[in-house]
Amino acid sequence: MPRRAPIVDLVLLGVAVGAVSSSAPLIRGAAAPAMAIALWRNVLALPVTGAWVALRPAERAGWRQRSIDERRLSRRSGLLLAAHFATWIPSLSYTSVASSVALVATQPVWAALIARRRGEHVGRGTVAGIAVAFAGALALTGVDLTISARALFGDLLALAGGVLAAAYVTVGAQVRQTLSTAAYTLSCYGTAAVALLAVCVVARQDLWGYDGATWLAIAGLVAGPQLLGHTLVNRVLRTISPTIVSVAILFEILGAAVLAWLFFDEVPPAAAWPAAALIATGVVLVVRDNRRPAELVEPSGVVT
Repeated sequence: MPRRAPIVDLVLLGVAVGAVSSSAPLIRGAAAPAMAIALWRNVLALPVTGAWVALRPAERAGWRQRSIDERRLSRRSGLLLAAHFATWIPSLSYTSVASSVALVATQPVWAALIARRRGEHVGRGTVAGIAVAFAGALALTGVDLTISARALFGDLLALAGGVLAAAYVTVGAQVRQTLSTAAYTLSCYGTAAVALLAVCVVARQDLWGYDGATWLAIAGLVAGPQLLGHTLVNRVLRTISPTIVSVAILFEILGAAVLAWLFFDEVPPAAAWPAAALIATGVVLVVRDNRRPAELVEPSGVVT
């Protein structure tokens, strides 16, 4: 008999979406290079995940007993996460925020395509839900028709960020079938941190010397979007299809708009609430079309 994902995991996914929604406002409040911010949010998360693994006997045993495939997939996921940060965040310097957000929001489309390429069934309800939710994302972000070589480069970076985010969650779903959340996130964040450090060194990014407000913003990024957001996403990937996760993440756009309204007095556009209704409808359609356990636990496809 078909079953839905565990209610607790759906709730945790909602909490994760709320947490990652604070990413853009916190990045805005940090006077530091974008790539350095991406680095620090991974580096500073490591002591927390590392302590969790070190202080729990079962986690220590699981960490030591990781198979070759689990190690390989965890590292691959970390590289994809780093690549997502390294493409989407810089895109904001080349193209408009509206274009960047709209293009990275194509993540669920790529998640479904990856799932289909992997031989998994993608139902009509899932396709319809993705289309409806994406329409809501476009309604909220708007469409930027500016044509220039610089804007086009930024658009391509944002599009790549969406593809990489879908791939990151796909690989994460695969490794999470056998590896605990803590062991997986420790390996994933560690790999992402090393990769981003290399990028920062090559790009000669300033990695310290920031003011107190910037370090507070970075600490907020670690506590919210990274530990509460990405980690909870990794937690629910064992039971919830990455396609569902990718569609649900579209609520991040609305959450960021609401937070910008509360903290920066930026009034959300008139399309915000109709867009929210479209995104919610899309999520419901995708969830209803992915009720069977096999479809929920099989991997299929950035956070920002």
